[in-house]
Amino acid sequence: MAADLFPPADAPKPDDGSRRSFMKQAGGILGLALAPPLVGQAERLTAYSRIIEGATEFTLRVNGQAHTVRAEPRVTLLDALRERLDLTGTKKGCDHGQCGACTVHVNGQRTLSCLTLAVMAQGKEITTIEGLANGNELHPMQAAFLKHDGLQCGYCTPGQIMSGVACVKEGHAGTDDQAREWMSGNLCRCGAYPNILAAVREVAGQSSKG
Repeated sequence: MAADLFPPADAPKPDDGSRRSFMKQAGGILGLALAPPLVGQAERLTAYSRIIEGATEFTLRVNGQAHTVRAEPRVTLLDALRERLDLTGTKKGCDHGQCGACTVHVNGQRTLSCLTLAVMAQGKEITTIEGLANGNELHPMQAAFLKHDGLQCGYCTPGQIMSGVACVKEGHAGTDDQAREWMSGNLCRCGAYPNILAAVREVAGQSSKG
């Protein structure tokens, strides 16, 4: 048996012609077996690409106004706001839903616009940082951020404010620990967390008194 497994070096070997013939036959069989699924997959991918590349028109209601947007179905709400509607207050931070800089309100709920397809927001009320103030009168959360100096570089501030407004509205800012927990999805690279917390808690206190 050992001789069968390990033939001597001088044992006769199959000629190259036989080996080439065998490899061709095996390759042909394998190709026939795999070709239909691969061809079908390629056709499906091509069709899918045509779908996602085709732009379509849809309406977004942002800050109380209706806007007609023309974009591919894969465009996120964040990119539609910034690049189609020129509402650049909403910031693109990580673009992976981890930093909270892109937070907006959709039907009153805080939403990560970088993870939301724009076409999915049709028929819904969208509020961005630009629509939070009442004319020249700042929203109480905006005023509190200024009062408590809850910003440094300011890049995360729009998302922090939008999340803070929702946090108070949801009733999740009753204590410092609760506010910290429910604001934890918004990151501040500058580390202005104590000031942000102070602003959120002040507005929460005003809300409870009202």
